[in-house]
Amino acid sequence: MRLSARNQLSGTVASVDVGSVMTIVKVDIGGGQQITASITKDAAEDLGITVGSPVAAVIKSTEVMLGVE
Repeated sequence: MRLSARNQLSGTVASVDVGSVMTIVKVDIGGGQQITASITKDAAEDLGITVGSPVAAVIKSTEVMLGVE
């Protein structure tokens, strides 16, 4: 996956908290650090986000998006 955003951190999904509309995804980026992303429930389902999934946290301005291959 190639994106123009320069701030990309590879990691592994540590936890998924599914709500009625939004899903909170915690991503382990190593070194004992995690990033938390709020994405729609539909996006989490479409991307197949589950604990242990490899993802890329893409940081653009004040938003964090997740990408999978």
